Amino acid sequence: MTRIFVGLAAVLCAGTSISTGALAGGPVAVTEATAPAAAAPLAERQLEDEIIYFVLPDRFENGDPKNDRGGLKGGPLQHGFDPSHKGFYHGGDLKGLTARLDYIQGMGVTAIWFAPIFKNKPVQGKPGEETAGYHGYWVTDFTSVDPHFGTNAEFKAFVDAAHARGLKVYMDIITNHTADVIGYAEGERTGYAYRSKGEYPFSRRGGMKGTPINEGFGGDDDPDPANWAKLTDPAFAYTPVVAEAEKTVKVPAWLNDVSLYHNRGNSHWIGESSVYGDFSGLDDLATEHPRVVSGMIDIFGAWIDDYGIDGFRIDTAKHVNPEFWQQFVPAMLTRAKAKGIDHFHIFGEIAYEEPSATIAAQVMAQSHLPYALDMGFAKAAQLVASGKAGPRLMAEFLQQDAIYPGGATTATGLPTFLGNHDFGRFSMFVRDMSGNSDEAKLLARIKLGHAMMFLLRGVPTVYYGDEQGFISDGNDQLAREDMFPSKVGFYNDNNLVGSDATTAQSNFDTAHPLYRLIADLAAARTASPALRRGLTQVRAFGETAPGLLAVERHDPASGQRVLALFNTGETPLSQSLEVSYRAARVTPLLGQCPAALAAPGSVKVTLPAFGFAACILETDD
Repeated sequence: MTRIFVGLAAVLCAGTSISTGALAGGPVAVTEATAPAAAAPLAERQLEDEIIYFVLPDRFENGDPKNDRGGLKGGPLQHGFDPSHKGFYHGGDLKGLTARLDYIQGMGVTAIWFAPIFKNKPVQGKPGEETAGYHGYWVTDFTSVDPHFGTNAEFKAFVDAAHARGLKVYMDIITNHTADVIGYAEGERTGYAYRSKGEYPFSRRGGMKGTPINEGFGGDDDPDPANWAKLTDPAFAYTPVVAEAEKTVKVPAWLNDVSLYHNRGNSHWIGESSVYGDFSGLDDLATEHPRVVSGMIDIFGAWIDDYGIDGFRIDTAKHVNPEFWQQFVPAMLTRAKAKGIDHFHIFGEIAYEEPSATIAAQVMAQSHLPYALDMGFAKAAQLVASGKAGPRLMAEFLQQDAIYPGGATTATGLPTFLGNHDFGRFSMFVRDMSGNSDEAKLLARIKLGHAMMFLLRGVPTVYYGDEQGFISDGNDQLAREDMFPSKVGFYNDNNLVGSDATTAQSNFDTAHPLYRLIADLAAARTASPALRRGLTQVRAFGETAPGLLAVERHDPASGQRVLALFNTGETPLSQSLEVSYRAARVTPLLGQCPAALAAPGSVKVTLPAFGFAACILETDD
């Protein structure tokens, strides 16, 4: 027996359904034996069961215009609000996010990850280059919600509303740095160039020829608090200075102690400076210091205790010393477990732009981070879906899963994504890499990429607006468009993919073909243990040009096997390929599947241009 499953909302909200017209292959068929993961209680869902939606609250929905200026007086350079400027606050907030939970849940999303909501320094930058902290990464108060977004009570209301719907809440957190408050007395002459530990040791003021200081300090690789008590003078590289008006601006108060920062100038992203340097001027915390370790554990443990959140995405994780994470991660998991949260998801940002697992696996192993955002998957999907590379690239990337700590099983919990707020949107990459302005082909390639994200291993992570065809003009500020009517010319001059809309209007269209596609892909994944947790065996791939990618995914716990198929080429294909000899029948889950086995251990697959499918390989045991 089979039944038609038309979106996660059908499980969580009776009477709500999602059209399956986004898929040429027809509706999603779910066997009675495969209970959707979202039907399980929230606390029982494992990490691999989730589907994540990543959102910048400032750019999503304005639920309360009264907080647009964050309660601050003056003009945009004081309060940071200017909805016509791509680098300032636009008015989105927690009330707006809460009001749109129906829309988010309608895609089959099970977890919401949002950019940091902590109180930020409203505006930073040199004269004429100022921008605002709308993105949330310039924190001054780690204990309070930024007033541009609302209040702590409104955050609690958001978490409670999400949990009531079975949606998990992931916070974006920062331990590497705070807002740019500390300056250097020598800055005008040097431009804050990085000063290394070799040239500027802790034992000399201002370099090798300077005055001896910090007598008895045994180096920052000794975590003994007694050792750190001897680091009394922070002017070993630069002389840190703080304006009188900002001397107590950071919360908790211990963050105002300049001796708890590296104070070595700006990172140039290589070697020692990548851990000890200021991140584009942001005050770089000395995360080797036991006071910083215990302080950060207290800060973020409290957010778990007080609000019952379900996970952390860790910003700039590779720019923090590994020993910090070795203490921080177990402490957070312990706090979560004490709160009754057994599946607390922690994933770090380990930024790179290569279709490789090597860097992420290395940092995870060194730092004991359980998971990382899958940067390698994003690059491989961009190259393969655009036709810039053949499916061999994705096949070889997936075959690296064994190198993660814990092996290929770990890879099933890595959040996968296609584009984001830092690098740019997937649709832009596909357009630019393919060199094709044909909108129908562009939309087909974008759909193919989303199918890869949902049907291959990992936890799919949708970047807000992608489901409405947002395309972006670049990275960073150029990829952070408004979902509510925008006043930014850089955004509004783009025609959105898959519709006649622009960002000048509200874009919460549940009939958009990409929204409907994501709902169908989410339904298939939620219904299938093999798509959620299955290990990967590559069955076939085009070796030199766009063509077939076939992957068999097997979940040992349930025994289910699913064959995931992708045609990365512009022409239809038909090909026979090997499958498990345990397979007795083929049942369609999504898209165009073979009616039966061609022979024991073999199926013949047929796919249209840019087509994809997921087929259950049923067994008799």
